[in-house]
Amino acid sequence: MINDTRFQLLQEWIQNTLKWQGARIEVASADASFRRYFRVFHQGKSFIAMDAPPEKEDTQPFIDITKRLLQSGVHAPEIIAEETTLGFLMLEDLGSTPYQEVLNNNTADGFYKEALQALITLQKADVTKLPHYDKTLFLQEMSFMPEWFLKTHLGISLTHSQQDIIQQCFDSLTTAIAEQPTGFVHRDYHSRNLMQVPENNPGIIDYQDAVNGPLTYDVVSLLRDCYIVWPQHQVREWALWYKHQAVSAQLMNDIDNTEFLRQFDLMGLQRHIKVLGIFARLKHRDGKSHYLDDLPLTLSYMLEVGKKHPETAPLIELFKQLKITGQISTVAIPA
Repeated sequence: MINDTRFQLLQEWIQNTLKWQGARIEVASADASFRRYFRVFHQGKSFIAMDAPPEKEDTQPFIDITKRLLQSGVHAPEIIAEETTLGFLMLEDLGSTPYQEVLNNNTADGFYKEALQALITLQKADVTKLPHYDKTLFLQEMSFMPEWFLKTHLGISLTHSQQDIIQQCFDSLTTAIAEQPTGFVHRDYHSRNLMQVPENNPGIIDYQDAVNGPLTYDVVSLLRDCYIVWPQHQVREWALWYKHQAVSAQLMNDIDNTEFLRQFDLMGLQRHIKVLGIFARLKHRDGKSHYLDDLPLTLSYMLEVGKKHPETAPLIELFKQLKITGQISTVAIPA
């Protein structure tokens, strides 16, 4: 039984303001923030109630981005009702089947191409007044890795020269990815945030941190997903399929496949460096230890891809010197 003040407020809002007498409420999920989600059953239909404590979470970005996505034509949840002063939203229920649960060798090609096609539609969404995903933000995000992953999680104290190696790699990586073509970026487009739905698949959730940034960001977030791994040749094939569709949609100019895959790799490195820090922070600051289960794959992406590029090769060599893989296991990524 759920028994807390926020839940009682939610019940009162549903029953007294929405007048949904007799509605049944059960826990749906929580995420990496302070938000919680409940499934609400009323008159034979189900809905999702978002509980976002106003002192910790602002619902306005979610509302704003939802409107942009719905206008673009992708399947974001419709907002049924809102009470922003309390931090409550009632949303369309996109079901309880994330891509992660239905992806396998037989289904992956179809599901990923649907997701990539939806991504192209999403990338055309209105970016007016969205934050810019720029050098400052790239560097800020990557700084989570030395602070939370190396120092807090692994207890590693870096020398000044080691700090310089990391900073030089971050600067080189940031300069390279800042030159990429830009558009609407979901910022967490992966198998846990895409829902299998009967129409206009996939349903898209958890997009409130959207920005105007490099187009490859969501592509690599999807294809080098921190929660599921695919053979490298398959990832390249899907990435180039996306590139062809994006060029046809006039999102980007046609470029050499090798150069596009380089851009894809470098953007992925920024993401995975950042995520190493975020997963460690979720454990040590927020008490969400289950995210540590996903460190091995995230680290493996960084090591495997990073050694191929001059921007990050010194960082990979430093990780070898620090014997990181002696403390964190890795995952074999099939060729």
